[in-house]
Amino acid sequence: MRTRIVKIGNSQGVRIPKALLDESGLRGEVEIRARRGSLIISAAMPARSGWDEAFRQMAERGDDRLLDADAPSAESFDAEDWEWK
Repeated sequence: MRTRIVKIGNSQGVRIPKALLDESGLRGEVEIRARRGSLIISAAMPARSGWDEAFRQMAERGDDRLLDADAPSAESFDAEDWEWK
């Protein structure tokens, strides 16, 4: 299907026919990205989508430990290494 890029205020846009929107199932917020002469419109994913699964997999692999667990903490420095005068 062909259409034209049209002026919309200070921007430009493309009118998307209802039949294409119905077929795609797109609703509400979408993401648009450019790729080699194309614009790709896809459903916007909710913020932090997939984090639960990623954390579960990290725990299974043992990758969920603190990387600086052995580093001295500010609290231990405050309690042990100096005193108020």
